[in-house]
Amino acid sequence: MRHKYETRGIVLSRSPLGEANAFVMVLTPELGLVRARAQGLRASGAKLAHALTTFAESSLVLVRGKEGWRLAGAMLEENWFKRMQSAPPRERAARVSGLLLRLVAGEAHDTTLFPIMSGFFSALSEHPEEQHEAVEMLAALRTLAALGLDVGGIPGEPSAFTPPLLAAVAEDRTAYITRINHGIATSGL
Repeated sequence: MRHKYETRGIVLSRSPLGEANAFVMVLTPELGLVRARAQGLRASGAKLAHALTTFAESSLVLVRGKEGWRLAGAMLEENWFKRMQSAPPRERAARVSGLLLRLVAGEAHDTTLFPIMSGFFSALSEHPEEQHEAVEMLAALRTLAALGLDVGGIPGEPSAFTPPLLAAVAEDRTAYITRINHGIATSGL
């Protein structure tokens, strides 16, 4: 019998697999970035569909099989997509999520990425839109640093996106953008 892993996870992307199945890229606190197969997810009336939408944070049951991870259960905890309420914050969330997925080939057992992304999504849904650029820059730089692509100091805890911290990032915008671009260039993307 296979061991079941119960964890929380944020769905960063979904891709179709066959007629009714899908591959789901999930960022978890304990397992890091996991690519799991979800059977019947795209079928009409699928029970797990609402808990596995893009940018959903859910309680998950994962099973490790000989062909990789499989999602055995999911319960929606937070729908960050709905909480962001408009297109600009969703686009920012997609850019940082896309950066993370491009930088990590396959799966990654890095536990520092989950608090960064969880705090990032929370900040996009709670802070006013004029602070969103600073939120995005800070999340991108923290992601690059967690993956070893930035060596400079980054203020605050990985999940902290406080107004004073965001004001400092906005004030030093050029330096942060330079560091982000340098980190991306270092990655070879």
